[in-house]
Amino acid sequence: MHCWLAEGSMQASEHTNDDFLFIDDSEDDQIVDETCGETWKVLIVDDDPEIHSVTQLALSDLTVLGRRLEYLHAYSGEEAKTIIEQDQEIVLVLLDVVMETDDAGLHVVKHIREQLKREDIRIVLRTGQPGYAPEESVIKDYDINDYKTKTELTRRKLVTTVYAAIRSYQQITAVSQGRAGLERIINGASNLLEIHTIHEFGLGVLTQLKSLIKGYVKGTFCARGHGIIDGADDLGLYILAQEGWEKSAINDKIEQVGCVQLTEAVNACFQHKEHLKTDDHIALYLGHGGYRAVIYLELDCPISDIDFQLTEVFLSNVAIAYENVHLFQKLRNAAYKDWLTELPNRLQFLNMLDQFSADQSQNTVAALVDINHFSDINDGLGQDIGNQLLRAVALRLHSTDKSLSVARVGADVFGLVGSEELLTPQLLADIFSHPFEAGEQTLPINVCIGLCRKRDAGQGGVKVLNQINIALNLAKKNREKNIQYYQQEMEDQTLWRLGMIRQLRTDFSENRLALWYQPQLDLETGKVIGAEALLRWRTSDGNFISPAVFIPLAEYSGLILDIGDWVVHQACKHIKAIEAHGFSDVGISINVSIPQFRQDDFVSKVIEATRTHHVEAAKLELEITENILMDDPQLIIDALQKLKSEGISIALDDFGTGYSSLSYLQKLPIDRLKVDRSFINDVTEDGDSLLADTIINLGKQLDLKVIAEGIENAEQEAHLVAQGCDEVQGFYYAKPMSAEDFLAFLSKQV
Repeated sequence: MHCWLAEGSMQASEHTNDDFLFIDDSEDDQIVDETCGETWKVLIVDDDPEIHSVTQLALSDLTVLGRRLEYLHAYSGEEAKTIIEQDQEIVLVLLDVVMETDDAGLHVVKHIREQLKREDIRIVLRTGQPGYAPEESVIKDYDINDYKTKTELTRRKLVTTVYAAIRSYQQITAVSQGRAGLERIINGASNLLEIHTIHEFGLGVLTQLKSLIKGYVKGTFCARGHGIIDGADDLGLYILAQEGWEKSAINDKIEQVGCVQLTEAVNACFQHKEHLKTDDHIALYLGHGGYRAVIYLELDCPISDIDFQLTEVFLSNVAIAYENVHLFQKLRNAAYKDWLTELPNRLQFLNMLDQFSADQSQNTVAALVDINHFSDINDGLGQDIGNQLLRAVALRLHSTDKSLSVARVGADVFGLVGSEELLTPQLLADIFSHPFEAGEQTLPINVCIGLCRKRDAGQGGVKVLNQINIALNLAKKNREKNIQYYQQEMEDQTLWRLGMIRQLRTDFSENRLALWYQPQLDLETGKVIGAEALLRWRTSDGNFISPAVFIPLAEYSGLILDIGDWVVHQACKHIKAIEAHGFSDVGISINVSIPQFRQDDFVSKVIEATRTHHVEAAKLELEITENILMDDPQLIIDALQKLKSEGISIALDDFGTGYSSLSYLQKLPIDRLKVDRSFINDVTEDGDSLLADTIINLGKQLDLKVIAEGIENAEQEAHLVAQGCDEVQGFYYAKPMSAEDFLAFLSKQV
């Protein structure tokens, strides 16, 4: 409650001595306390200098709440305003009402309350003229509770009035401090709710306590490290945050700090689950939902009761936030940590690559390490051994160097980020040069590695991961070298390939692919007996893309399956068209890829196509290469036998260029053997026709038709005739041509 005593001033001429103003009441007890060095500042405002002296004399021995009074003097209302504006430590104003004007004192009151917004200063109004008393509305508006004249005051009453006013000031100040402290608590607790890591939370708590507690010097936030600090698997107390200390001890055990007082206080507080308080330090207990911590603070003076009460309120508010940050840490671990190896997972590795990309240093490198044939270990030795192997690899990578960041990015893929001097091919070779212990197994492993230097990296973690993946994929394809650094041209090639595949898909759906035909002739009669169907791609701008370019792209993308089905149907349609023009003995040969053979329904779809188009099965020939045969011999042989049983012809193309065994040649249900153009080129040269001649002779021995391709001149033709070759095709006879041109070519042969 505000305590305002309204009393006025009197001129010095209205009294002759102090007893007139302060009636002697020395028999009354004085209000005194044990003194300290601090003082209460009291401003005496009166236009009579003698009033200043008498007032100061009357209060000369007074001690209030342990402090003596310190006096300031003003002799007019305007002078009082100036002094109050300049001194923020004034707690009480003994104010005359009538000075340079009849209401000068009231103007001072209004200035204090309305202009300076000082609600804490206590004001005692004094007047020697009852007629100048303020109106009731003024007393109410300015919180003036009482009004007396100077003649009513004894010394005892003045002392009591001053004591009550100062006590009121202290209470108002305490309430204000408490309100400000509570506001800081609310704001601080709100801010802490937004923090999602234990270390940041601990530092935030220390920062808030620093603003709450007078005398704060430095502090530490301590808790058990298990589940928070990597490698902390004990029940020891660790320092998770600190403020004000010269040397960092974050993530260290409290004993490692070397401060016996800290260690004893924290352990005692944690064990007894209660605050411990001394003059120079306090240990504060924080706990909620099974999550506990101790905050140790060093002080340069004892903590006040109000500060301690505010601190307790603050801790009760943030206790829930402490539990929440633990729960968030668990969620974060679930989202960003690999459960098996406890390494960062793919999402966290992307964050690591974000930092790698943003790092100003050019001397860093990121890598992906892929364990070769890991699925064989899982299948052969069991998943438990596979998991133990992964943990062993993770441990070796993680323990190589503390500066090396390690993550598990995929099932058998690890991500690394480190300095270029550390993360070298030689280091990685050394890491995987020794076997790994997995249970009772000792397992040597091989890896493929893709790396990207910072100077070659793009912007953002996703971009960098893509670049390392490009390098890793190239490393997997390189039989001689299992490690590859990313270079920009690799990505350019990848982008080109993706663009071409996208364009191929579009143009295929818009019927821009076509079959062209190269005639095949009987070498003895010169009669056209068939044609090889060759796929052509003409883009929307009229340019042709070489089959050597787009066929591998189609196989890579899987589009070859749809294209292959389309080729079968197109060939069957053209066979019927050729028959309609009177050429009933002309067949068409098409090339088939290994992805087509791997389709479960490939054989049935080919047979269904011949039936749908009512084509004599023998007029459709499928060409396979040695490389297809060697990819999965039994699969191919089984499929070909089913096709052969339906009457479909089979040709073995590029014979002699691959690595097939002659034993497979006897098992294949083939009708024709094709001699590759590479063997035909030099058949007219002495000693260079041996391979071509051998293949032709082998075909005869196996009772197969033999067709040579790539004939470009009469000399080559003559040699083949002499060797007894059955059929030929090549530029010497005709280049590949459209379906319409092929029909015209046939017509000219009649």
